[in-house]
Amino acid sequence: MNLRPALAALLLAPLLLACASTSKVMLSQARPAIDPALVQVYASPPEGSIEIAQIEATSAAGFGTQGQTDAAIARLKREAAALGANGVILMGVGSQRAPVSVGLGGGNYGRHGGVGLGVGVPATQKQAAGMAIWVPEPAPMVTQPRE
Repeated sequence: MNLRPALAALLLAPLLLACASTSKVMLSQARPAIDPALVQVYASPPEGSIEIAQIEATSAAGFGTQGQTDAAIARLKREAAALGANGVILMGVGSQRAPVSVGLGGGNYGRHGGVGLGVGVPATQKQAAGMAIWVPEPAPMVTQPRE
């Protein structure tokens, strides 16, 4: 009996549960998608902005690094861009525990027996919440010629 596929599935299952994700609640109609590099992050809504969706994103499991925070915010920007939003109002960033466990099992195979081993690794995921918005381009300033 080949145990490799079962062992690989057992080892990968906890990692798949701790994957990064995004979610959204639509508040108005989406616009055509844009490049995520064009999405600006705001602390408060700019004048004239239109709410498109509430969005949330999580990073992959890790150890609470700044890189995880950056990854969660980048996911927010990608989700906003996919909705055609050119801005995100950052509502908050936090952490949640994401236990990643690795387990190995055993059993009796004929006259041979095996033992199990389990290891728990404390890990966290960073969460970011925001509001995807569309900010109209400011009207160009018209200057009057001096007399």
